[in-house]
Formats: sequence, structure tokens, C-alpha cells
Amino acid sequence: MRSSSTSNRQEISDFLVTNLMEPLREFLVWLPWLVVVAAIGVIGWVSGGWRLGITVAACMFGIAVMGDVPGGANGRTQMWDHAMNTLSQVIVALLITVAIALPLGIAAGRSPRINTLLRPLLDTAQVMPQFVYLVPVLILFAPGRSAGVIASVIYAVPPCVRLTALGLTEVPITPREAAISFGATPRQELFKVQLPLAFKSVMLGINQTVLMVLATVIIAALIGGGALGLLSLGGFQKQQSQIGQGLAAGLSIVLLAIVLDRITQAWGRPRPDRR
Repeated sequence: MRSSSTSNRQEISDFLVTNLMEPLREFLVWLPWLVVVAAIGVIGWVSGGWRLGITVAACMFGIAVMGDVPGGANGRTQMWDHAMNTLSQVIVALLITVAIALPLGIAAGRSPRINTLLRPLLDTAQVMPQFVYLVPVLILFAPGRSAGVIASVIYAVPPCVRLTALGLTEVPITPREAAISFGATPRQELFKVQLPLAFKSVMLGINQTVLMVLATVIIAALIGGGALGLLSLGGFQKQQSQIGQGLAAGLSIVLLAIVLDRITQAWGRPRPDRR
């Protein structure tokens, strides 16, 4: 029985790394950095206008020009590669978190009983420090990027669930009653009335999820997550080169967080030219 559970955990870990994180990381590293910067700029422009596009493109450009750090296959690797490694972990953790949190938030928003059942679990998961998550995850899973992603998912699920449920419960009863009176089914009421009116709250939950995932992925360097988090930890060394690398990695983390935060914030508010 124990060997079966161990095998299942190993299969989950291998699936996350082999089929999700590693292909995404290799793709992001394979792309020329100018293409990635331009793509992020276009996403920012489409999401929030030309000011946002220039801002996020400048942040990605700042990461790209940080310079080289030791540790690559040829003795040196770009800071950009570490940033893309971190970004791949954040994207995978975000997708898993949203896939778990949105259905739970919708269920909690439509059923007071489910909300009551989830509340103590969400309270427990939300008040625990980030470092506490690393211990049980490290026991259950082998050290590595998959363990860091799983810890990030556990830490980031509660705010997305809470804000989704809050947005649904705060939808006024009048449009819901109007939809029901015109013969809308519960499914139509959810997707055509409640979720559109609760969209800003749902996107706020996803925005908070992005930042919490990024923070946990960085701390997950303690259990083998690597990437920018590992370089930041290297800044605690007394060697001058390690301190410089740690500062550069920390600045790269800040720039990456700005990009993710501003873009997801823009998704939650309408653009003036789309009114």
C-alpha cells in the first residue's frame, strides 16, 4: 500500500515536470528574448493600453540585460534563462490553482453549506506561513520543481476561492430574479448573470493568486525549486559575486512580479475604448 502511494506521488511529480514545466521552460528559453519582450508588450497593450505595454516590455527588457550568472551547461547561463524557469513554474502553478479554486469558489458562492464546510479549511491554509507548506510537501514529494509548484498551489488556492465566492454572493438579487422569471436555468443564471457581474472580483482573486504563487515559487528554492529563488538565496553568501547575483535575481523577481501583477490587474477592468 505504501509503495503504491509512493508510486502515485512520483507519477504526479514526473507528470508536472516532464509534461508541463520542462516543455514550457524549454520553449520560453528557446524563443529569442526580444520576441518574448515584444510578445509581453503586445499582451500589455491589448490588456490595458500602450502605457501598460511599454511598462511590461521595459520590465522584461530589464531582466534580459541583467547579464550572465554561473551555473549553466556551458559554465555560464543567462539570468533570462532563470527568469523563464521561474515564469514556467508560475504559469503551471497558476493554471492548476485556478482550475481548483474557481469550481470551489463557485460552489461556495452558490451554496452556503459548502461555504461553511470550506471556511475552516481555507482559514487554516491561509494563515499558515509559507515555510510551513514546504515541510509536508517535501515529505510527500521528492525535492524539485514539482514540490515547489504543489506548495504554491496549496498556498494560493484560498484567496481565489474566497474572492470568487464573495463576488457571486454580492451579485444583486434583482438581475438573478429577472433571469429566473424569463426561464433561465441555474446553469444559464450562473454563466450569463452571476459570473459576468462578479467578473471583477474573480479577476482580483486571480491577481492575488498570481502574486502568492510567485512568492511561494521563489521560497520553494529551499526544496529544490531552483531558478531565481536559488540565485536570491546565494546572495546570503559572503562572496562579492554571490551578493551581486542575489541582488540581480531579486530585482528580476520584482520586475517579473510587476509584469504579472499589472497584466492581471488590467484583465479585471474594462478599457475605455471598449465601452
